[in-house]
Parts: sequence; structure tokens; C-alpha cells
Amino acid sequence: MKHKTDHFRGAHGEELFYQIWRPDDPVLATLVIVHGFSDHCNRYMNLVKGLVPRNMVIYSFDQRGHGHSPGSRGHIDSFSEYREDLQLFMQFVVSKEPENPLFLFGHSMGGLIVLDYGLHYPQGLNGVIASAPHLSDPAVSPIVASLARLLSGILPALSINAGLDEDGISRDIGVVQAYHDDPLVHGKGTPRLSTELAAAVDATQANAANFKPPLLIYHGSADRLTSPEASRDFYEKVKSDNKRYISYEGGYHESHNDLHQERVVIDVGQWIEEQIWIAAQQPQEQE
Repeated sequence: MKHKTDHFRGAHGEELFYQIWRPDDPVLATLVIVHGFSDHCNRYMNLVKGLVPRNMVIYSFDQRGHGHSPGSRGHIDSFSEYREDLQLFMQFVVSKEPENPLFLFGHSMGGLIVLDYGLHYPQGLNGVIASAPHLSDPAVSPIVASLARLLSGILPALSINAGLDEDGISRDIGVVQAYHDDPLVHGKGTPRLSTELAAAVDATQANAANFKPPLLIYHGSADRLTSPEASRDFYEKVKSDNKRYISYEGGYHESHNDLHQERVVIDVGQWIEEQIWIAAQQPQEQE
């Protein structure tokens, strides 16, 4: 496996940190990973270690206000900033991997971002994978949520501890401890982030029927941070026949870091390979 880190220019000129993991053998597909809230791209190594040996090149970046990228921790002025950053990154990735089938993966808040992206920019996507996507009200204290709404128009960039349920990310206590000790995990949000995410959730759910790319959604059934029911609701509203929903019984929020992570890697890898096979058959069917 070859590994590279660098920076690309985001929507407002920010130098955003990214990483590439490339197999030694010829590439089968390109996968772009979009991390979740308070997260960073180094926390997806189980996927990297499982999928790169299946000849997938993986790109991922630290979103603005996260990880090694600049910006106030957990703050945006508009949800469109996430979309525009991702669009620029996808354009960069395609310029580097123009011949590869292209897949987009997002977890939690990243799951919301990739579903939103798929609604706005479906062209060229061979598939979208949403892991425990954020598609309903956040699992934070009601007091924090109410305060965020009140302050969004007054102090939009005020840094607030989001009060995330760290024990709910995984049934593996080692993963929970590593998350707690990780200096790049900040746990901070702002009032404007809260209201922008809420608006994006409403818009994404309202437009689910217009979602076109092949879709895989999976969710741990015991997730306390994002709602499996909301994921299922979005999935049911998607009209495309090329969609799949996987529920991992008893699973917590981060399936890629939970006790069933090996099953997740297999399922994701197989689904990507199935989509490549399906796409290869389409020209023959048209003839």
C-alpha cells in the first residue's frame, strides 16, 4: 500500500488536508471517504486496510474545522461550504483517477453530506454509501439544541461542547478510549452549524425521491447517536431499484470501528464490486 498526504484548496481558499492510500496492483475503483462530525480521516483505517487490498484507491480529507484542516472547530457559515469543498475534492480526485469507477462514502454527518452531494451532483457517481447518516435531530442534550437555535442569529460561531455520547460510538471499549484520547477529536459545535445541519436534514429527506445514484445505506440497530429509523425512512423514499439497506443487529454508531467491522468491510467491498459489474453490463444490454 502506498500512502500520501497533501493539501487541496477548499471553497474559500482554505488549504484542506487530504490523504491517499493506493494499492500496489492495478486499481479497480476509487473510493472517497467523508468523515463525520468531530472526526477526521485517520479514523477510517479499518476500511482502508480492508478495501485497499481489494484494489481500491482511497481518498479522504479532513473537513474544514476538523482534524488537520484549518477553521474554527465544528463551525460553518453555511452547509453549502461542505458541499462545495466536497465538489472541489471530487473534481481533484477525478483529475487524478479519470478512468476508475467512482464511489462516495460518508459516515454520520459525512453520510448526510454525501447524500446531499448525490442529490446535487449525481453525474459520474457509480455509487454512494451512507454509514449511519445524520438524517434526523441530533443526539445531543435538548438544552444544547435549544440554545443553539437561539444563538444562531446572535452568536453563530460560539463554540459549544456538543455533549456527544462517546460510549455510543462502539461496543469496543478500546475504540471508545482511543476516541476520548484522540487530540484531533474536538467535540465542539456552534449554533450556526446546528441550524445549518437541521436545514440540510430537512432538505435531504424532502428530496429523497429524487436521489439517482446507486445507494447503500447501513446502520447499527442500537445506534444512539443517529437514527436507524431516519435512515430507513430516507431509503424507502428513494425510487431507484438499485439500492440496498443493511441493519447490523446490536451495532453502535461507528460500524467500521465496532465489533462487526470485518463484516462491514466485506459488505462494502462486495457492494462496490457488484456495482462495477452492473455498470459493465449496461452497454451490452443497450446493444
